[in-house]
Amino acid sequence: MNNANLIPMLVGLGVILLFGALGLVMSRSTEAKAEERLDDLTGQKRRKPKKADLSSGILARPVAIDLGRPSFWTQLIPNAENLNLLYEQADVNISFRRFLGIVGALAVAGLVVGVVFHLPIYVIPIGSVFLAAMPFLWLLMRKRRRISQFVAAMPDAVELISRALRAGHGLASGLRLVAEEMKGPIADEFNRVFEEQNLGIPIEIALRNMADRIPVMDVRFFVIAVVIQRATGGDLAEVLDKIGRLIRQRFELFGHVKALTAEGRLSGAVLLAMPPALLAFLATVNYDYISTLFTTPVGVKLLTATAVLQVVGAFAIKQIVAIKV
Repeated sequence: MNNANLIPMLVGLGVILLFGALGLVMSRSTEAKAEERLDDLTGQKRRKPKKADLSSGILARPVAIDLGRPSFWTQLIPNAENLNLLYEQADVNISFRRFLGIVGALAVAGLVVGVVFHLPIYVIPIGSVFLAAMPFLWLLMRKRRRISQFVAAMPDAVELISRALRAGHGLASGLRLVAEEMKGPIADEFNRVFEEQNLGIPIEIALRNMADRIPVMDVRFFVIAVVIQRATGGDLAEVLDKIGRLIRQRFELFGHVKALTAEGRLSGAVLLAMPPALLAFLATVNYDYISTLFTTPVGVKLLTATAVLQVVGAFAIKQIVAIKV
């Protein structure tokens, strides 16, 4: 198949995928349509929830992927449970159908851009896959930022619960106090634990679910301490005080390690940036001098080997300076 036949096929496929993605984004679920018909029959008007309502009612928010009723789109996902967990960890209000529509639209945009600019055939699918992966990278970045905010506020939350216990409140009241007095992801997560135990879920299970959503060591320390204390007894306030001090000491140690490894990280960034910067400088000043790297098979192989070695070197430097605390 020559390029003359392949380009119209790619354009046609891109148009089909674009209309499919727009349909997914604009279409409403069957549940919403059924509720609207029932409201019309009963004469009631449903109040459209505000964004604040969606963000505050964590338990009222539907899951990203309904595993009980798999659809065509969910069957295409190899591991739907992990994507559901990633959605909860990133705290995303976008419906999964709309998210898939965005992914499809970006994939089509990559195909269209590649065809319009007459890029090589083997480059077009790579660009399309890269653009389609951007929403998932956005989810990972939101998850990392949210977990960082949670961990940063963890010592204050643990000490607040400890003070509430010393004042005579129960553990559930301490969790509610954290949800009311603090802000951000830690308030949302502790509020979810409080609401779950109010609905009849054992508090141990609710705390373990929070540890699954926030997979860091500090949260596991807190959950294990609470579970053991409720099983064996003891002074939970004193244990929480020690956990709070431990978390603060870990933060302090992490700051020292980050300061000590700053030179190594800066050296790694400079070493990784020098080869492409030198190549770009030589290409600008004297392209004939380095044109052999781009016009001969040996030069292309050398550039490929250099890129691979750059990636290996970046990984090695990261492993050297990444000290776990």
